[in-house]
Amino acid sequence: MSNKPKYWNRAKKILSKKDKVMRKLINNYKDESLVTRNDVFFSLCKSIIGQQISVAAAKSVFSKFEKSCKGKINAKNVNKLSTHTLKRCGLSRQKVKGIKDLAKKIINNEFKPHLIKKMNDEEAILYLSELRQIGRWSAEMILLFTFNRSNIWPLQDIGLLRAISNNYNKKYFPPKSFLDRLHKKFSPYCSVATWYLWRSIDNEPIQY
Repeated sequence: MSNKPKYWNRAKKILSKKDKVMRKLINNYKDESLVTRNDVFFSLCKSIIGQQISVAAAKSVFSKFEKSCKGKINAKNVNKLSTHTLKRCGLSRQKVKGIKDLAKKIINNEFKPHLIKKMNDEEAILYLSELRQIGRWSAEMILLFTFNRSNIWPLQDIGLLRAISNNYNKKYFPPKSFLDRLHKKFSPYCSVATWYLWRSIDNEPIQY
């Protein structure tokens, strides 16, 4: 794990001035921040495992997956695991295929994470989305948590939408016009606003 992103403190000051809800959330969690793993393969695996299941279920499956990898989640170890072993962890057939395919592409140098640093957000989302089982939401999680992009606004994320509804007294789903207004207000630090909104509805900080 690494320290908080370089832009974090500046973002907190700017968001606090711009928005009273943000000011309250930042004050509530002022000693906390996003934590980065700096391990694209690990984070992609965690993202695939967590798709379309509850947080509790994802934690359980991931724990079994990590044990199967003997505590070392990397492409080489995952590539050695059989489909049967991965299914026993609680992974669906499609998730097994996604994780195995990812491992092969890393080993064969078909997927090159270092290229992402040179891409803008949208280019990086499209590149990541070429991977099996990785859609826009998963790609955004990787950009936010692993690459520390500052302006990710993941509107496919149910947790973010619920947090916006709760904190801004809006119906669920919040109107698109309101979401667009927040995006404009929070830019270029939508990632920081997203993290604090998530934090407001989760007992533990989210990590990927």
